[in-house]
Amino acid sequence: QVQLTESGGGLVQSGGSLRLSCTASGNIFSNNGMGWYRQTPGNQRELVAQITSGGSANYADSVKGRFTIFRDSSENSVYLQMNNLNSEDTAVYFCHVDATTVKSTGVHVRLDYWGQGTQVTVSS
Repeated sequence: QVQLTESGGGLVQSGGSLRLSCTASGNIFSNNGMGWYRQTPGNQRELVAQITSGGSANYADSVKGRFTIFRDSSENSVYLQMNNLNSEDTAVYFCHVDATTVKSTGVHVRLDYWGQGTQVTVSS
């Protein structure tokens, strides 16, 4: 089993910055990629940014140039630096990891895991 621990959400004024942090723990055989998604009431969860095990990053158009994702592979951690925030960035942000674990039987299982979510609120 894999657990994700998130931190860094909060209330910030428009134009401000926040950094989200997430660490994956558990019986991880391989970390295939990590990312951040966000969700607002009544809407589907959407990709914000993701980074592969090789370090390649991908961003939603709405955050390009403002958000930066980076990871510490040795710690199975991922971070999202969010600058120049605006009210449209208000959402619950979820950490995601694509991880492979090894069962007691020796079977490798690759699954998606999610954090519990952290609220980001941007006031205008």
